[in-house]
Amino acid sequence: MPIDETEHFDHAGAQIAYRRTTGQADKAGIVWLGGFHSDMQGEKASSLHAHAQRAGRSFLRFDYQGHGESSGRFEDGTIGRWRCDALAAIDQLTAGPLVLVGSSMGGWMALLVALARRDRVAGVTLLAPAPDFTERLMWSRFDDDQRRTIMEQGFWTRPSGYDPAGYPITRALIEEGRSWNVMDEQIQITVPIRILHGGLDDDVPWSHSLEMVGQLKSTDIVWSLIKDGDHRLSRPQDIERMIGAVLQLADQVDTASA
Repeated sequence: MPIDETEHFDHAGAQIAYRRTTGQADKAGIVWLGGFHSDMQGEKASSLHAHAQRAGRSFLRFDYQGHGESSGRFEDGTIGRWRCDALAAIDQLTAGPLVLVGSSMGGWMALLVALARRDRVAGVTLLAPAPDFTERLMWSRFDDDQRRTIMEQGFWTRPSGYDPAGYPITRALIEEGRSWNVMDEQIQITVPIRILHGGLDDDVPWSHSLEMVGQLKSTDIVWSLIKDGDHRLSRPQDIERMIGAVLQLADQVDTASA
């Protein structure tokens, strides 16, 4: 299918939107895992998809429930639900070894998928990864009034520089998210991992992903600080650096499995 054509599959009563192209069977496929309140049509995902296709690699990107072109309400989403969406997409729409690419919340999703599908995931690239963000980067930073609103009213609308309307942070998101935290102990992932993080990231401090590195079991980890980069890492030079990191890792996976 063309990279700009959206399809859907049924999952847990929802319609999950995805875009997929098929590559050479002897090359590792690539799966894009998007961020919180984002969608699969962002510039990073689209650019990486185009380069992967030219390199002869299968590529999958999709929208979680309540995101982009998938059905459902964003405010009904939880980390566990979106993890299930990711696993369903991978199980139904991909084959062979995979390199996961996770952006922001997608970095947490990539770790959860790698833990759940050890036989499939052969490499991981993380962009400003935000594992455990509901607890470490949200709840722990909220003031008493914000916490009270969430607990008593069920949600609080958080202002956002990316959406004038802000977005709801629900009690279910916070409470359910705790069951998926990975940074409280060693993260049992041993595949090669590449990490890019912006030094000017105000949403997910680079120190957060550096702490995560200390928890990962893998010994093949390259953590790169883009000193003048922000959270999005969407400037042309950031996207070029991301594409290079992903495709080089995919080549390494191919060599290791040959």
